Amino acid sequence: MDPMTKMWVSFIGIGLMAIAAVIITFARLKTKGAVKFILSLVAFVLLVFGFIYGMFSII
Repeated sequence: MDPMTKMWVSFIGIGLMAIAAVIITFARLKTKGAVKFILSLVAFVLLVFGFIYGMFSII
C-alpha cells in the first residue's frame, strides 16, 4: 500500500473512533433503555472498525 493510501486509511480509522466517542457520550448522557443499548452497540462496532483500519494503516 502506498503512503498516501495509508494516510487516508488512518484518517478513516481516526474518524470512526471519533464518531464512536461522540455516539457513546450522547448515549450515556441523553438516552435510556433500549436506545442507549443500541447506540452503545453501534459505537462499539465503529470503534472495532476504527481499530481495524488503524491496524491496516500500520502494516
